[in-house]
Amino acid sequence: MRHDRRAEEIAAIHQEVSVSIVVRFNPKDVTRAKYDEVVRRLEEAGEWPNPPGLEFHVLYGSEGNLRVSEIWDSGESLEAYFQKISPIMNEVGIEMASEPEIFEVQKVVKR
Repeated sequence: MRHDRRAEEIAAIHQEVSVSIVVRFNPKDVTRAKYDEVVRRLEEAGEWPNPPGLEFHVLYGSEGNLRVSEIWDSGESLEAYFQKISPIMNEVGIEMASEPEIFEVQKVVKR
């Protein structure tokens, strides 16, 4: 499944939504080395750690089965960032096991 097609689908789903969204990514076989390589390349490109619109980023799971959940201020921000990160993920060899799950944020509680 191609990352650029997913970005288009995300944009279509959230074209008119201006509320924060939660995105849960389900990549296949992601190791800490692959994740760290994507982060390194994003840092070199000036796209990390503060891409416009990213509110929270969480890496979780076990080695070889890592996942990412994020909160974005809008679908448009997510789409713009996904256009930048997709080629890097492809180069590093990260594929998605399924489409990302996307939900509107109902409430956030921080300590």
